[in-house]
Amino acid sequence: MRKNEPYLLLFPSFFLLFIFLAYPLLSSIMYAFQSYKLTAPNDIAFNGIENFKAVLMDNNFPLIMKNTIIWVVLTVGAQFVLGLILALALSRPFPLRNVYQAVVFLPWAVSSFVIGLTFRWFFNTEYGPVNDILLKLGIIHDKIYFLSDPKMALYSVIIAMAWTGIPFFAIMLLAAMQSIPHEIYEAAEMDGAGIISRFWNVTFSYIKQTILITLLLRTIWVFSSAELIYIMTTGGPANSSNTLASYMFMKAFASLNYGQAAAIGLFFMVLLLLFTFVFLRLTKFEKAGNL
Repeated sequence: MRKNEPYLLLFPSFFLLFIFLAYPLLSSIMYAFQSYKLTAPNDIAFNGIENFKAVLMDNNFPLIMKNTIIWVVLTVGAQFVLGLILALALSRPFPLRNVYQAVVFLPWAVSSFVIGLTFRWFFNTEYGPVNDILLKLGIIHDKIYFLSDPKMALYSVIIAMAWTGIPFFAIMLLAAMQSIPHEIYEAAEMDGAGIISRFWNVTFSYIKQTILITLLLRTIWVFSSAELIYIMTTGGPANSSNTLASYMFMKAFASLNYGQAAAIGLFFMVLLLLFTFVFLRLTKFEKAGNL
């Protein structure tokens, strides 16, 4: 009995992992190779790689992949740059810093649904405040169709998404900066290091590992995020703001084609695994932060 005791103690954990992780994953893989439409429940059957062929041969697929790359690069890039600037600003003591930190980090606590509705109102052509302000300042002479113009829709959603993620970068980078011993900065100053030199050789070197893991996590989250796109534009107009994640969502819950949605999900998972492997190899993550 004592010999089997470790297995009995581990069983609940493995059972929960199987129910909530392994079973959905295996089911998705199985659906990806089936003709599985909720509109035709009596025609569910194995169809080989037909779902993958249908998705890859879709005329909109190149546009969706292009949108996905723009979506991830611009969103994560903007979040990182603005989050780093915010963390640097908050790392220095000033009156009411704690209050200011609480206000700045507020977007991280707001639900995506509320953020999507708020930004949809901001960018509304008829009664949104953004057009109104730009017209009154004389910056534009005609209203901009932020969400209904194919050239503007994706970038309007990127602005909303970038805004929500800035606090995440700021929190992570600020925590890493506060762990740097102050004596290091004093020694660098005594050696004549300027602001840029201190930032690059001290701050950046110490927080490099945090930057890399934060970039990796945020890239995966942004890549798989679809809720703001669905709330603000529903992927339109004409797929101009559709990404791989929102395309998969539409296949599952608008077209009710679970087979093709699962095929996109499997393709999606392989892409992220490849990206994670390449990212960790190129950035030499295991050596980052070794001073």
